[in-house]
Amino acid sequence: MTAQTTWRGEELDLDAYLTRIGYDGERAPTEAALHALIRAHTTAIPFENLETLLGRPVPLDLESLQRKLIASPRGGWCYENAVLFAAVLERFGFDFTALSGRVTMGAAGRVEVPTRPATHALLAVRVPESEHPLIADVGFGAGPLAAYPLTERGEFALGDWRFRLERLPGLWVLHQFARDGWVDRYTFTEAPQYPIDYEVANHFVATSPRSPFTRRIFAQRFHPDVHNILDKRTWTAEYPDGRAESRELEPDELPKVLAEVFEIELNAADSARLVATVRD
Repeated sequence: MTAQTTWRGEELDLDAYLTRIGYDGERAPTEAALHALIRAHTTAIPFENLETLLGRPVPLDLESLQRKLIASPRGGWCYENAVLFAAVLERFGFDFTALSGRVTMGAAGRVEVPTRPATHALLAVRVPESEHPLIADVGFGAGPLAAYPLTERGEFALGDWRFRLERLPGLWVLHQFARDGWVDRYTFTEAPQYPIDYEVANHFVATSPRSPFTRRIFAQRFHPDVHNILDKRTWTAEYPDGRAESRELEPDELPKVLAEVFEIELNAADSARLVATVRD
């Protein structure tokens, strides 16, 4: 199935989106444009789950996504980013299929670790220049900064960051090199997903007490040379060579670090609520 008329691209203010991410390239469904869009989106729009901690819903309609991710200095998690990016791809004229992934972060194949729900969104894009579909993942918060072909391969680099894509029976596994060495990041299948599938999974992520995003602050900011992560009050900077630096923040530091490092700006009321949530 293609994305045509599926992801409501006609509702997107494309000019505002492209200004938000700083993209001024060609508006055509080419491989070069796809890579450039992914890089611009990933480095401009951070990953964050603050709405759940502030007691608000996380809608996926285009009006809400544009208000939060384009018109505001905020970010979102994978479903928000993927749905917005799907609308962009539709407007550019790309042929693509939405997919679903299961975040593992080192747990793939470990029988002692309970199976986690499939709560990651990514897109398989077809372009004439590539024999294989290209995976566009703008919502994981940790890159990659370009699309990668859906074909088994050894280690490959996207910028200075290193990855591996492995094919197992019925699914794919993406590995990334970081502070813990090589870690399986997530698995995914090629089964098509539809907007309603993302709505259901997004509801779980936003509301379930089993979802990690309803229990703690989690934000990420990914750049070519550093990956900043905020997990609860621990701020970690990871580098492509595997180095990492961490420190614990005081609750009152959170709004400033979110604004200056993660480019997530909250108003005074939301800042106070967030600080109070961390203190409780």
